[in-house]
Amino acid sequence: MDIFLLILGFLVALLGIVGSFLPILPGPLTSWFGLLILSLSKPVPINYTFLGITLGIAILIWLLDYFIPALGTKKFGGTRYGVVGTMIGLILGMIFLGPFGIIIGPFVGAFLGEMIKDSSNSSKALKAAFGSFIGFLTSTFLKFIAAVIYTGFYISIFWEYKNAFFTF
Repeated sequence: MDIFLLILGFLVALLGIVGSFLPILPGPLTSWFGLLILSLSKPVPINYTFLGITLGIAILIWLLDYFIPALGTKKFGGTRYGVVGTMIGLILGMIFLGPFGIIIGPFVGAFLGEMIKDSSNSSKALKAAFGSFIGFLTSTFLKFIAAVIYTGFYISIFWEYKNAFFTF
C-alpha cells in the first residue's frame, strides 16, 4: 500500500505542475495533495506544521490567481472600469469558453471596460488589456514555481525515507 501511495502521490505532484498551465486544475493545490498522499504512507511521519504552511501558501496562490490579472490591468494604466472588466471577463470567460476563457476573458474584459470608460482611446484600452495578459502570465509563472517547489519537497521527503519504502 505504501508503494501505491508513493506512486500516486508523485503522479499527483506532477499533475500539479501540469495544472499550473491548465486553468481547470489548481497547480499548487494539486501538488500539495501529492505531499499529503506521501505523508499518509507509513514510512513518512506526518508533519502537520509543514503541511499546514504549504497548504496555506497553496491556497494563497490559488486566490491570487484570480486577482493578479486585475492588478496587471491596473499597473498598465487601466482604470477601475478595466479592472472590473478584467474580473467580469475572467468569470464569463471561464463559464463560456472553458480553459481558454481564463486567458481571453480578462483580456477582452479589460479592453471592453476601458472602451466603456473612454471609447475614443483604444490604445489605452489595449494597453490595459495587455496588462491583464501580463498578469495572467505572472500568475501562471507563480503557480508553476510553487508546484515545482512542492514536487521538489516531495522528492526530498521521499529521498529521506527511501530505505523505509524498499525494505522487505
